[in-house]
Amino acid sequence: MADKRLLIILSPPRGFTSVVSTMIGQHPDLYGFPELNLFFRDTIEETMYLHVKSRKEGLFPYPDGLLRTLAQLHDGVQTTWTIYKAVTWLEKRLHWTTKKLYDYLLDLIHPKIGVEKTPGTATKIANIERAHLYYPQAHFLHLTRHPISAKRSMEEFYEEKRKLEEKSKVDTVSQVLPLEIVDTRMWYHMHRNIYNYTDTMALGQCMRVKGEDLLSEPDLYLKQVAEWLGVRSDPEAVEAMKHPETSPYAKVGPFPAWAGNDGKFMRDPKLRPGRIKEPSLKGEIEHGNMRGVLGEDFMARFSTLTRKMGYC
Repeated sequence: MADKRLLIILSPPRGFTSVVSTMIGQHPDLYGFPELNLFFRDTIEETMYLHVKSRKEGLFPYPDGLLRTLAQLHDGVQTTWTIYKAVTWLEKRLHWTTKKLYDYLLDLIHPKIGVEKTPGTATKIANIERAHLYYPQAHFLHLTRHPISAKRSMEEFYEEKRKLEEKSKVDTVSQVLPLEIVDTRMWYHMHRNIYNYTDTMALGQCMRVKGEDLLSEPDLYLKQVAEWLGVRSDPEAVEAMKHPETSPYAKVGPFPAWAGNDGKFMRDPKLRPGRIKEPSLKGEIEHGNMRGVLGEDFMARFSTLTRKMGYC
């Protein structure tokens, strides 16, 4: 039963995952989670150890999104007190498998379908495989974004993160992923991982959509996503999905769990109308010295993948 109650969005960081997953999660029959980071290891203890290694001293070794989710589902509100309660709850269950924890969360939101959006899942095929093994009947949405705009967005993110750290001396926008994600190679490898694995899935289990298209024509693409999931696709349901700002995770969380979604999105979570422009990939390759930096062999594979995804 739990298998069919989960939509897993696969995309690299800065791939519109926060806004798109939150939009889809506002469907009356769905529930949008923030980043849970639960497909990296088999037990909560192993997963939390992996997470703490990526964070600076002085903060909890737990994903912000997971703490915020537990606080919201247990107490109906996210405050510093309910976040601390979530920490205490987790520490008593470190022996649980991550599958058991995810099943627990899905039981709490029953009968709604959960919407999972952790970008780091695509860093390794083993992570995607674990998600598929846990939930073999789940739906998988491959969300794409133009590689140039994704790279520019990542550069902006790390510049903002650097300024915040200089100002506060605290890692306020903690991420599981290493800094290399800003590189075009990481964009390529993560999308390649998604393609290689989802191509082995049953027909209809994975849907692939350009984030630019979905955000530019939300009425059309959100209706298609709803029909694919087998849930309501009427105008009222689609309209609900066009208001990500109504999600309890569409704003900065309380101390010490600020994150869980993209910071820029949480500061202004409303859907922006209008067509999203895609930069010229050909122009960037020709004038941005990408071939010289990344090499001819890589650029050949990169160009093949981008054309496959509809970017030029």
